[in-house]
Amino acid sequence: MNEYHLLLLLAIGYLVFAIDKKQTYFPVPVVLVIIGILLSVIPFFYDVMITKEMLFTFFLPALLFISAYQFSSKAWQRSKYIIITLGTIGLFLTVGLLGIFIYTVANWFVPLSLLAALLIAAVLAPTDPVSVVAILKQASRDEEISEIVEGESMLNDGTSIVVLGVLLQMYTQNTGFNFIEFVNEFLLVSFGGAAIGILFGWIMSKAIYYTDHWQYQVMLSIIVAYGSFYLGELIGVSGVLSTITAGMMLSYEFGKTIEEKEFRRQLDGFWGIVEPTILSIIFLLIGIQAATYLTFSEWLFAIAIFIGTLLVRFIVIIIITQLQPTWKKTISVKDCGIITWAGIKGTMSIALVLGLKATLGNDEMLLFALIFVTILLSLVVQSAGVYPMMKKLQQKEKRV
Repeated sequence: MNEYHLLLLLAIGYLVFAIDKKQTYFPVPVVLVIIGILLSVIPFFYDVMITKEMLFTFFLPALLFISAYQFSSKAWQRSKYIIITLGTIGLFLTVGLLGIFIYTVANWFVPLSLLAALLIAAVLAPTDPVSVVAILKQASRDEEISEIVEGESMLNDGTSIVVLGVLLQMYTQNTGFNFIEFVNEFLLVSFGGAAIGILFGWIMSKAIYYTDHWQYQVMLSIIVAYGSFYLGELIGVSGVLSTITAGMMLSYEFGKTIEEKEFRRQLDGFWGIVEPTILSIIFLLIGIQAATYLTFSEWLFAIAIFIGTLLVRFIVIIIITQLQPTWKKTISVKDCGIITWAGIKGTMSIALVLGLKATLGNDEMLLFALIFVTILLSLVVQSAGVYPMMKKLQQKEKRV
């Protein structure tokens, strides 16, 4: 991808965001993906693709930091226990149940090992709340649901990459599943990443007072966002969790006093421009690359996996919320359905599948195609259905 491709993609992204201000019936990511598919037939875009290095080096740290520092510390205090449960235990259950589902259904389509099915499940487990959270806030009067969706997505981004790393190591080394080894590796990578994030976030919350120039303070936020990610990856812990924790630590520190309101406003101004810029490029590139899989021969299998992701997610959320008396009082079965549908597969799943491809090469093209098509189905079907579903549910409530 050269500078001309980049400028044209940014121009297209600007037009889509500018036209679709409400982002309701047809959210921007869906529009961008569809446009990307259309662009793929133009010779100018034949050599344009999204890569693991592009996502992990430039895009992912910024998106993770934005979602983390913008997540309200008050919202975290209100919903932290259910967010932590969904992002850890919920993710483990999702990977396990979805892996078994995929392995079972594969018997009707193509031969697939259980470990390969678990790899697919681990890639599809994280959720991406981009644009969906805004829609939930517009369509629903219950802020708790959007908080849970947003908070869970942040946490399961980090836990999913750790789970995938352990499963991928077993897959490439052709070893069996060792529960003790898995738990030890997960705890080391997760807590190590969180520790780095806390340190970076705390240092930034103190370092901003060394200058009154907001430009330099914003520069510091860039260092924290990318520095925490790169350092985590360098020493072998979760860079994703490092960046997420750094952003949340920063938000928590700022929530203690009202003195940082001006700095937060400047921070929002800068990162508020960065976010749609990055998302425009990512979703257009997803569309361009998705065109490669439109002639995929196992679409029925991919559709079955997509349906399985919804069923398994709904079952896991029901188990977690309805068996806990306190959560059962505030989260209804209807809310479980909304949280399920809002669990869209997006940027993180794309990053994981590209990482998977970089490790396994072209030997497992079936896995990559199945995952990519499932992500595409999730983006289009779930994103487009969130707002109408919310409105329909609200109309039923009014009639009752």
